[in-house]
Order: sequence, then structure tokens, then C-alpha cells
Amino acid sequence: MSDREIIDAKRGISRTTYSFRDPVVENVVEKFVKRSDVGYAKYGRTLHTERTGKHKDLAGYLNDIQEELMDAVLYIQAAREELADAVPPQISTPKYHVGSDKVVYMDQSGYDDETED
Repeated sequence: MSDREIIDAKRGISRTTYSFRDPVVENVVEKFVKRSDVGYAKYGRTLHTERTGKHKDLAGYLNDIQEELMDAVLYIQAAREELADAVPPQISTPKYHVGSDKVVYMDQSGYDDETED
């Protein structure tokens, strides 16, 4: 029995063992468990006890969700900027629009250079 299992048993925490056919799902579940452990260490309670003990109401949960989603958007932007810094810009390929009677070439400035088909 691991130290974690012994501590859990003393606290009345039961653990269920799962078999995973998908290692991606297994990795996500493990991250949830670790995240729950961090939250418990930080706040001294689970989400369940927080909810049933009325430590936070619906408005509080909605505020938490909004803040987390706002953070997620910032992380996305930072990741995009990181990618832009890491990948050298590619030479743009010309964009063409083929109409019924002509081909329109758009150069990088947005100028339409119309040519007959």
C-alpha cells in the first residue's frame, strides 16, 4: 500500500481502480486527480464539501467559470504569439479567385490584378 493509499484510508477516502483502453483518457483522469489534490491542499476541502457546506453559491461558481475562461483566452493568445515567434513566416502564395469569365489575382497589398481568362 502506498503512502497516498494509507493517508486516504485514514481520511475515509475510497479509490476506484479503472482500466483504460485509451492512454489519452488515462492521462486526463490522472491530471484531474492531481488537480483535485492540489485544490484540497490549498483550500482544505473538496468541491463537494464546498458546495454542500454553502461556502460558495451559484454566482460564485459562475464567476469562477468566467475567470477561468478569460484566462484560457489569454493562454490561447500567448500560445499563438509563441508559435508566431518560433515559426519563421512563410512566403505567402498568391490567392486567386476564378470567376465565370476572368481570374482575379490578389497580391499581398490586397490589389486586384484582373486578367482575362
